[in-house]
Amino acid sequence: MTATEQRPPAAPARRGRRPGRGSGGSRLLNGAIGLLLVAGAVGLQGLHLSENDYTAPLTYTGDKGANVDAGRFTVRLNSFAVAKAIRSSSKTVTTDNLFLIVNASAKSSLKPYHLGQPVLLTGDERRFAATDRVDSGSTLAAAWVQPDIWVTGAFFFEVPASVLPGARIVFGLPPSALVEPYQPEVEVDLGLDEEGARKLAAQPQDVYPIVKK
Repeated sequence: MTATEQRPPAAPARRGRRPGRGSGGSRLLNGAIGLLLVAGAVGLQGLHLSENDYTAPLTYTGDKGANVDAGRFTVRLNSFAVAKAIRSSSKTVTTDNLFLIVNASAKSSLKPYHLGQPVLLTGDERRFAATDRVDSGSTLAAAWVQPDIWVTGAFFFEVPASVLPGARIVFGLPPSALVEPYQPEVEVDLGLDEEGARKLAAQPQDVYPIVKK
């Protein structure tokens, strides 16, 4: 890479100034600045930061029942269950698959936040969004997560039973139009192996009621 230095037009010479005074020092200074610019540009190129690298989150991992501190917020996955239907005050929704209900608690560190809807990450790295068939106002995403005050709520997924072994839940902040590098997220392993997932899927609740406090 080549850095090109553009010099300003020479100013009219002042009377009484000795010819050539300081010219050698200026050339050395300009040369040093040029070398620094080139070195800096090469250094940045050497980082090879792609857009994906720049926007990748900082992931903090933990297990069910543990407080996982992501800096801005802390999340604890308390429990989970499966059901064939979700009943709210206004309607009941059913599925031919399974509703996975994740009960979690969260608090922030310095200021209030809303958590975004989480993602279910499967053992083979597929991603499932939280279902939009349950009103988001009934989920933990609707609550303010306050500094040092635990708030508890649920999230809901609609998934086939086959994705439960090795599944993890990823909690983070809501999407934003402002691209911010290294946003924190919390990834919690449900701790389900093949046998545990099979037992869970074999005994779903008929109806899981959403109770608003």
